[in-house]
Amino acid sequence: MKKNYLLAPGPVQIPPEILLEMARPIIHHRTPEFEKRFKDVQDLLKELFQTNNPVITFSSSGTGAMEAAIVNTHSPGDQVLVVENGKFSERLTLISKAYGLDAHVLSVPSGEAVDPQKIKATLAENPQFSSVMLEYSETSTGTMNDIEAISKIVSASNALLIVDAITALGVVNIPCDKWKLDVVIGGSQKSLMLPPGLSFLWLSEKAWAKALKSTLPKFYFDIHEERKALEKNTTAWTPAISLINGLYVALDMMSSFGWKNLFQKNQQLMEAVHNGVSALGLKLFSKSPSVSVTAVCVPEGLDGNILVDKLKDEQGITIAGGQSELKGKIFRIGTLGWIDDGDILVFFGALEKVLLQMGYSFTPGSSLKAVQEALLKNA
Repeated sequence: MKKNYLLAPGPVQIPPEILLEMARPIIHHRTPEFEKRFKDVQDLLKELFQTNNPVITFSSSGTGAMEAAIVNTHSPGDQVLVVENGKFSERLTLISKAYGLDAHVLSVPSGEAVDPQKIKATLAENPQFSSVMLEYSETSTGTMNDIEAISKIVSASNALLIVDAITALGVVNIPCDKWKLDVVIGGSQKSLMLPPGLSFLWLSEKAWAKALKSTLPKFYFDIHEERKALEKNTTAWTPAISLINGLYVALDMMSSFGWKNLFQKNQQLMEAVHNGVSALGLKLFSKSPSVSVTAVCVPEGLDGNILVDKLKDEQGITIAGGQSELKGKIFRIGTLGWIDDGDILVFFGALEKVLLQMGYSFTPGSSLKAVQEALLKNA
């Protein structure tokens, strides 16, 4: 018998309070009871996004909100600039091309953040770009882009800044109004401690103005229909009622803990993971590490796929491996959502066991000591 731990960068572990809330008897969504709950959720989402503007909630995975962000703010033939530095940023390009947009790719090596000055130079060369799209936290490589610096550049142009923040929202500070962001995308199965099934879309006034002129086809993901429904504290289409009940509890927990405290906790957990990795003689894959997911290079001569499988099958710990060309070469640990100090210590204890079994040489207990020192330093 063994306990199971979910330490992937999504889906994540779900607190019992949220599970219990989602297990309540279902209610009808066209009732005053649901409208009150949805109004409370909307108020808490505005806290999370740090905005006065409405936040659209879709019953979809995060990819749905990515598609909604693109189809509601563009028209056929628009030129868009997509910053690609991993698998999820590539998805922005694929969606853009699927809807007939002229997608220009600014390629950045995996594990590196984009240089904001490259975006500035590209916009200067082509002022016709309708938008700039990129990841805040590229989950596939554990890399974080400097969105605040990039926003200062893009906000001075006519282009919209579209940010996929699915593994950054609720993990790091994202003051949407203050930073003059334009479109921000979120998902339920990351820091919000819920199952997959809800996605979120926030737009600035600049983005809403462009949305009025958009002629790309949309139906389920039509944000104008959703905004009209929000005025009545409901959704345009049948919502995932149980998930929204769980969302209320999740946001209330996070708000009560304090957003600043939450961001600080996430930073400290990331630093503890980095300490443990370093103590084992392992290397971080990213040159600009994400707070929410740490990508680690697999030691020379070892198979990362086997390492990930052994952690799951023998130690009961689920993390994530690499994707595409990084498959077998990196492994990824999530530090977002319902994760605490004990989870990190359990992970490194298990990782040491597996590495020893696979023939990797290090001082047993070294990572646990390093992690504990980091956690005690920040206590």
